[in-house]
Amino acid sequence: MTITVLVVDDQELLRTAFSSLIDAEDDLAVVGRAGNGRRAVELVAELSPDVVVMDVRMPVMDGIEATRQITAARDAAPRVLILTTFDLDEYVFEALLAGASGFALKSRPLDELLSAIRTIAAGDALLAPSVTRRLIAHFTGRARAPSKADRRLEELTEREQEVLSLVAHGLSNAELAETLHVSLPTAKTHVSRILTKLGARDRTQLVILAYELGLVTTR
Repeated sequence: MTITVLVVDDQELLRTAFSSLIDAEDDLAVVGRAGNGRRAVELVAELSPDVVVMDVRMPVMDGIEATRQITAARDAAPRVLILTTFDLDEYVFEALLAGASGFALKSRPLDELLSAIRTIAAGDALLAPSVTRRLIAHFTGRARAPSKADRRLEELTEREQEVLSLVAHGLSNAELAETLHVSLPTAKTHVSRILTKLGARDRTQLVILAYELGLVTTR
């Protein structure tokens, strides 16, 4: 199955370079390009891409607000891959909270962009454990303990809470299976059920929810 991609960057040279690279792959296809966030939102509505490769700093509408608007339609929303220059860019963190599924560094080899697109198209978060910890550290001071009215964790079994904690620490499905001594399909099933119960779109949202709900902390 071909993964359709919308490329969003205010620099025409980068839009062209990224698009050419993506189109050269048999399983990827660029269906549109945009130079600002507002146009990206419009094209998502028109083209329904699977993945949006999104720059952050753009005129008219930045990538954060565009991501927020694009991912607001939970059922039909594409995955958003944020492009950034620095892995600790404060805007990256805000974009993840806005609904992005991960990020890729512009300074890394372009081949990594292809891998990133495939990763988030498959529903996986693109957050290495070290990056996860550093990003989460940005908002642990704002994270709240779960209130009595917030019963989302009560929807999860003890096993599922354990799995969620491990996901929040950056473990992949294969690592979950090894840690929990279960099969890979069983690990995937646990994650799928947690996504459904918490109404989360992907693993990135699960990471953020785990910290927001006080299930895990950086301490």
